[in-house]
Amino acid sequence: MTDRQFSHTIAHATFCLERRYPVPPARVFAAWADPQAKAGWFSGADAAHELDFRVGGREINRARRADGPELVFESWYRDIVPDRRLVYTSTLSAGSELATVSLTTVEFLTRPGGGTLLVLTEQGAFLNGNEEPSWREQGTGAWLDALGAHLRNETGEPT
Repeated sequence: MTDRQFSHTIAHATFCLERRYPVPPARVFAAWADPQAKAGWFSGADAAHELDFRVGGREINRARRADGPELVFESWYRDIVPDRRLVYTSTLSAGSELATVSLTTVEFLTRPGGGTLLVLTEQGAFLNGNEEPSWREQGTGAWLDALGAHLRNETGEPT
């Protein structure tokens, strides 16, 4: 074994994020399942996004920062219960280097009085310091907020 093999690090982390949306779970789920809608709130303007939303289907998002390698976020849908639940596994790579492997569950729960409580739980293995758990949690929170803005725009509510 080389010294490099001994210097590899791994950080394990789990986080749970909740968001409340003023629309029924079916609307929130639809914004996740529709490729055009999902690209609008999930991908950046300069990103390439593909979505095959079915059990066994793949989602891929490719983006490049001006000063770095191409970032590729790739997910595989393992379980889909319409309007109720998603389970997917993902990888994040920077160039040819694997940064993160994760398992994510998303629950779409009906709130008393209407609306949706979305509960996202992610368990990740963060490799060699290429991504920090706090970065992933912050980024995931930002795209859940973008989903909220997308849903408000659909309903005509002020953003």
